[in-house]
Amino acid sequence: MSGSVVDNTVSSGNSSVAIPTDISGQILDIDEDDDLEVFSKDTTLSDGSSLNASMQTSSASMINQYKFEEEEEDADTKDIFVTVDNPESHVTAIETYITYRVETKTTRSEFDSSEFEVRRRYQDFLWLKGRLEEAHPTLIVHPLPEKFVMKGMVERFNEDFIETRRSALHKFLNKIAEHPIFSSSEDFKIFLTAGSGELTSHKKQGPGFLSRMGETVKAVAAAVRGVRGRPQEFTDMQEYAEAFSQKISSIDKVTQRIVREQKEYLEELKECGPTYALWSQSEEELAEPLKNVAGCVDKCCKETEEQVKHLNDHLIPVLHEYVLCADTLKAVLRRRDNIQADFEVKTEALATKKADRDAMRDELDKVEDRLEWANNALKSDWTRWQKGMRTDLRSAFNDTAERNVSYYEKCLAVWESFLQSQRTDAEGNGNVDFS
Repeated sequence: MSGSVVDNTVSSGNSSVAIPTDISGQILDIDEDDDLEVFSKDTTLSDGSSLNASMQTSSASMINQYKFEEEEEDADTKDIFVTVDNPESHVTAIETYITYRVETKTTRSEFDSSEFEVRRRYQDFLWLKGRLEEAHPTLIVHPLPEKFVMKGMVERFNEDFIETRRSALHKFLNKIAEHPIFSSSEDFKIFLTAGSGELTSHKKQGPGFLSRMGETVKAVAAAVRGVRGRPQEFTDMQEYAEAFSQKISSIDKVTQRIVREQKEYLEELKECGPTYALWSQSEEELAEPLKNVAGCVDKCCKETEEQVKHLNDHLIPVLHEYVLCADTLKAVLRRRDNIQADFEVKTEALATKKADRDAMRDELDKVEDRLEWANNALKSDWTRWQKGMRTDLRSAFNDTAERNVSYYEKCLAVWESFLQSQRTDAEGNGNVDFS
């Protein structure tokens, strides 16, 4: 390929990553209406390719560009730590919204201080995600928590919702901080350090409406046309993403249904204890066993409540997070296909047009470089994503298994204690042991 090499080296932990100087492409311009958080599930960008058309990269620069597996950070080498906490509600004349404190501690030389504290709202996180996707269309940006779908008069500012969102936003930023490319993004640095006025000013920098519209039209055209020579490895990725999406969505729905049923069981169980206690007042001969049963039911209620909370707080969020990840994977693959479709269109144009062949050849070389860069980026990040996904899900499943064992052991101990007390009473009264 004829594109020249224009690489810079950016630091990530104790390692370096070579990236092109200009891969910012076009900047996502989030409308201020998003502040109102009229919620919808899809927060991804359009599937059009967003790399700057003038970017030039050679194949030589891409060979070692994304050695993610060798750049994984551990606790000893990690040099940027981000915490999202302390949610605050804000009420204005036109809207109510939540901001979160974002605290950063770092030893990176590109930061002018070692500690930062800013407040950010949900739309700021959306902006960061959009900028990363614009600059790196075939890298996998960890999903944000989806916007809450309002049904009727659901209260979206209750404590459970706010805490669930805070936890997800915290994980989102830490996934970015751990990424060898995203963590060195100027937009990420600005997000972590800029005052509200500076961030607002930075967010307004971006392409106009017509420019963004043009990218959308190109994406739609590419989707309609499709690609004709997609490499088999990306077809395999597409099939994997579809299968993963179906399986994780099914598990997510079944788990949520199980939790709903357990909550219904818990509510019914809570009615049993008082009923046994009330019954004991009218059955003198059975008073003691009935009171003991009531006590056992109450103890099992508490354990069941903890079990339901654990599933709600630890398993369901991880499953649903990877439901959103599956959507992200498919969007990334579509963006890769759009870049290839653009390359194929220009290749055909070069073959049919006689005028300006030199100019078209230069443009084709740039698009070819762009496609190869996108392919290499996706292949490396795909492996990295799979490793993180398997770690997260394995941890969630092991944690759930341990919690299930503990739950049933505690409930079993409660009822075994009751049986033992009944045996002791029966033996004391000279009755037959019913073991």
